[in-house]
Amino acid sequence: MTVTSRRNFLTKSATLAAVTGSATLVACGSSSSDLPPAQFLYGVASGDPLTDRVILWTHAKRPNSEVDVNLTWQIASDYGFTSIVNSGTLVATNSAGNTAKVDATGLTAGNTYYYRFTDETGAVSPVGTTRTLPAATVSSVKFAVFSCTLYSAGFFNVYESALSSGAQYAVHLGDYIYEYGSDPSKFGNTDATTTPSGTAVSLGRVVAPANDIVSLSDYRTRYALYRLDPNLQALHAKMPWITVWDDHEFANNAYMTGAQNHDPLTQGDWITRKNIAAKVYHEWMPIRTPDSTNLLKIYRKFDFGSLFTLHMVDTRIEGRTKQAYAWYGDPFDAKVQPYAWADYSAGLTPTGGVYPDAANKMMSDTQFAWLTGNINSATTTWQIMGNQDIMAKLWYPAAVVAANAQGATAFQTAVGTYLTRKAGNPANTASDVKLPINMDSWDGYPIHRETLLQTIRAGGKKLVVLSGDSHNAWYNDLRTIDGTTKVGVEFATTSVTAPGYESAGLGELAPYIDGSAVAGGVNGTRAGLIDDVNYVETKRRGYLLMTVTASNVKGEYVFVDTVRSKSYAASIGKTVTVSAVNLTATYS
Repeated sequence: MTVTSRRNFLTKSATLAAVTGSATLVACGSSSSDLPPAQFLYGVASGDPLTDRVILWTHAKRPNSEVDVNLTWQIASDYGFTSIVNSGTLVATNSAGNTAKVDATGLTAGNTYYYRFTDETGAVSPVGTTRTLPAATVSSVKFAVFSCTLYSAGFFNVYESALSSGAQYAVHLGDYIYEYGSDPSKFGNTDATTTPSGTAVSLGRVVAPANDIVSLSDYRTRYALYRLDPNLQALHAKMPWITVWDDHEFANNAYMTGAQNHDPLTQGDWITRKNIAAKVYHEWMPIRTPDSTNLLKIYRKFDFGSLFTLHMVDTRIEGRTKQAYAWYGDPFDAKVQPYAWADYSAGLTPTGGVYPDAANKMMSDTQFAWLTGNINSATTTWQIMGNQDIMAKLWYPAAVVAANAQGATAFQTAVGTYLTRKAGNPANTASDVKLPINMDSWDGYPIHRETLLQTIRAGGKKLVVLSGDSHNAWYNDLRTIDGTTKVGVEFATTSVTAPGYESAGLGELAPYIDGSAVAGGVNGTRAGLIDDVNYVETKRRGYLLMTVTASNVKGEYVFVDTVRSKSYAASIGKTVTVSAVNLTATYS
């Protein structure tokens, strides 16, 4: 598949056509000379579809005014709004940053609808397209999966590419925004591989405000900056989104009681910052708030007919304990203080039937019970888990990790030596010490992961996990900690713009990780550096296009060739199709 920005221009122009038309409507349709027409600068969005309803969102503000804006919303079965299905009124309140959303009910399963907002003067928002969840008899569902959208790192070409993908829904797994300020030393503001053309300044992608976002105004300003992007606006207007947050909607490597990128001495109380970030997320995202008295609770589920249930979880804010072993930056970063492997290993060894690591958790006991209960009681064919962080064991040979600190030559030699031994006889390397390098992922919470997988295994469900956060694309086996039992599979999307392994000089490592550089270049042979990785891409940005039927789940890894220019091409780098019979995969 090849998609160019020129091809998508027609799609995007049609989606946002009402932006131009609204000025004409306002000029000749104002109902009150006392009120300036409201501006809908951030477009429209929809989300959290059910079979009979969907959330509709917009932002409305009068120029140079902080007053509330009274709105009318309409949802229709046709673009011309001759067949209006439902309508009502709502208010874009100043207390909510002039955002407004409504749960539009009375809809029919599996149908496409069009929606818009108007103010008291007759000003009209862009027209959005949305869709309800399908009826039980649906035979196929297609959706796009995104993660890690760093404004300063490049253009949102990935969002534009998805406009013509045929996806019916969008799933965003977090890091919708990043909290960093505009200082060149901050992550993503300078790309060493493309300096000077790779800087946020040269790309015109400098963030606002200039500081790391902390206050209510800061978070609102950052969301507003992102939502001014035409590609992001267009994709929101094109289809309903289902979202969860990760850490950067708050601060890097966040957990319940703190974050790596939060300093109480200069940035105040973490709980205050966390609650502000959650409030603004609910203001700007088309999410149906599960509990209005607890904005930190966002886990929820969606039934796509009889095909699959999508369980959207929060492994970041709601119940995660502090990372127990170390902070991590780039993969194999020699500057990072190593954690004590003996401590990690000890956590995997039960004492008196109790695992020392059992207290380290990615989610609360309440959410864990909700998730496992819903999965094991579901009657749909597939159980798909929308999850922030990589779940599979990404455990590298210890000799390879150690060699990286000795320079490129030593590292390459260690990789080659290990793979040669493994190709000759996998038993040669079975006893080698393996090291997890990202303790902010599920690897940092191994017993909690094991408990989850064993619980799902006992229920005999077909598990597919969707993951983000890593900035690289992965297809992995989800196996029990001893490696003997495959419980499910993991499709992990790369980032929209945030740099991945290539930013650490490891962009060419992919075929050695997944084994495609050996054993005849075949994916899925378990012949690479990491046993459970069947496919990985470590240097391109993109998204996942998922197609689900009763017989299989197909993931297409779509990549763009650049985010440093608005001119780009998109292509499918790999297609992985997983059979419902025994979770075996084919690659093309």
